Amino acid sequence: MRVLILGGDGYLGWPTAMYLSSQGNEVCVVDNYFRRFACVEKDVPSLFDTPNLFERARHWQEVSGKEIMVRIGSVADYPFLLDVFHEFKPDAVVHYAEQPSAPYSMLGHSEARFTLENNLLSTLNVAYAVKETDPSIHIVKLGTMGEYGTPNIDIEEGFIDIEHKGRKDRLLFPRQAGSLYHTTKIQDTDLLYFYVRVWGLRVTDLMQGPVYGIFTEEMGGDEDLFTVFNYDEIFGTVLNRFIVQAVAGVPLTVYGKGGQTRGYLNIKDTLQCVGLAIAHPARKGEMKIYNQFTETFSVNDLANAVQRAGKDVGIDVEIKSVPNPRVELEDHYYNPVHTGLLDLGLEPTLLTNNIVAKMLESVIRRKDEIRRDIIQPKTQWN
Repeated sequence: MRVLILGGDGYLGWPTAMYLSSQGNEVCVVDNYFRRFACVEKDVPSLFDTPNLFERARHWQEVSGKEIMVRIGSVADYPFLLDVFHEFKPDAVVHYAEQPSAPYSMLGHSEARFTLENNLLSTLNVAYAVKETDPSIHIVKLGTMGEYGTPNIDIEEGFIDIEHKGRKDRLLFPRQAGSLYHTTKIQDTDLLYFYVRVWGLRVTDLMQGPVYGIFTEEMGGDEDLFTVFNYDEIFGTVLNRFIVQAVAGVPLTVYGKGGQTRGYLNIKDTLQCVGLAIAHPARKGEMKIYNQFTETFSVNDLANAVQRAGKDVGIDVEIKSVPNPRVELEDHYYNPVHTGLLDLGLEPTLLTNNIVAKMLESVIRRKDEIRRDIIQPKTQWN
C-alpha cells in the first residue's frame, strides 16, 4: 500500500515509517519539525541526537534497500498538504501531526492557542484533502485514552449502547478530558466522525494509552535510526521519565498519591496496532475506534517496577511523592475494554522486569548526557 505518515519525525512517527516500509509498503513522511523546535525553545533536549528526516531516510535506504519519501511542511498549511496528497496518492494516511503534549498545552496562552490551531486545523485539513483527492483513502488517526478521562463506569471501545426513557441508541462514549491537549483530541474525534457521517469518509481512531520504550526491531541498534526520546516533564511519558530519573539518581517523581491508573503499551505494540488498523480498514461511512493499550498500571505500579528492575542492574532507586501539578483524580475506578486490536491479531509486548532492566541498561550508557535540571515538574494545571 501507499501510506502517508503525517508527523513522521516524532517519537512514534519515524518508527512507524520504518515498520511499514519494512513490510513492503511505499511510505511518505511529512513533518514541520515542531517537536525539535519546541525542545530547543523550552530547553528540553532528547536523550538521543537524531538526524533530520532526509538523513534518516537516506540511511534507512542504505541499510534496508527501501525508500521513504520526505516532505517538510505543516499539515496545518492546506495548499502544502493538498500538494502532497496529489503527488503521493496514498491509500492510507496515518495522522500523528499534532502537538502531542498535555503539559505543553497547559504552559500558557501561546502554547494553548498553538495546540488548538495546530491540532484542529490539521485534522480538518486531512479530512478535506481526502475528500478532494480520493474519499476512499483510509484515515488512521492517533487518538488517546485520555479522551475518556476516568469515569466511574467501565470504558467501552469508542461507542456505548444506552437506553434512556424507553428508547435505545448507540453513541460515542462520553469523554471528559484532563488537559487542553486531550480536549483537542476529543474535538478531533468529533470532527472526523462528523465527516464520516456527512461525506462517507473511512476513519479508524486509535485511542492510545501512554507509550514507553526506546528501540524497535527496525532500528537494530543503529543510532542513526533512533527515534526521539524525551525524559523531561513536558514531552517525556511517565515510564520513560522514570527510567532516566533512576539512572540519574533522581528520586522518581510520583505525582500526589500515585494512584492514577492508565492503559500503557510498548512502542513496538504501537507499530503493530497501526499496521493492523491499516490492514483492516473502515468501510465507507464508518468510524472504527480501538482502545490501544495492553496493560493498566498506576503510577505507583510503574515506580515500583523501575525500583525492582534497578536492583538487577545495580541501581538503588528512590521513590518520592511530589505535589501533583495536574488537576486529576488520584484514586479512581478504571476498567477500559480493549479487545478490538487483540481480535485483529495484536501480540502484546508485556511490561516485564527484563524489559525495564534493558531500558535502564540502555540509558546507563548515556548517563553523562542526562540533564537533571529538566526532570522536575514545573507546569501547573491551575
